[in-house]
Amino acid sequence: MTWKVKSFNELSTHELYEILKVRTAVFVVEQECAYPEVDGKDLFSYHLYKEENGEVAAYARLLPAGVSYDEPSIGRVLVKESYRGRGFAGELMRRGLAFIQKEWGDQPVKIQAQEYLKEFYGSFGFKAITETYLDDGIPHIDMMLEKPFV
Repeated sequence: MTWKVKSFNELSTHELYEILKVRTAVFVVEQECAYPEVDGKDLFSYHLYKEENGEVAAYARLLPAGVSYDEPSIGRVLVKESYRGRGFAGELMRRGLAFIQKEWGDQPVKIQAQEYLKEFYGSFGFKAITETYLDDGIPHIDMMLEKPFV
């Protein structure tokens, strides 16, 4: 039951394999969405994840400003299906926002959220800044957190 945050170069090959495996299981297989999961941004990101029973139970990619947006961002947020309902998603977001604030200062954070999670992200102070649009066939919305709180 360990939370870890590592840069790409700090990840072992085993850790990277487990992260890519769970991201593919959730975003490609579970959501039935064929898209380029390995997009080159991992190299410049930090990887926040929770290990349980030797596997990645929860994960988020923390991107510095300039990688996806002008602002820092949180992406690829997931909780593995067998670990859902335990509060990991909320803890993952709190830890991600705390890392961003500590490492990159008190600045706005931008995310691309699946539309059905608008209220979840809203509970952290994110506000919609776009209308709903389709990305790889899934309804999304861009959201911004003007002043991170932790």
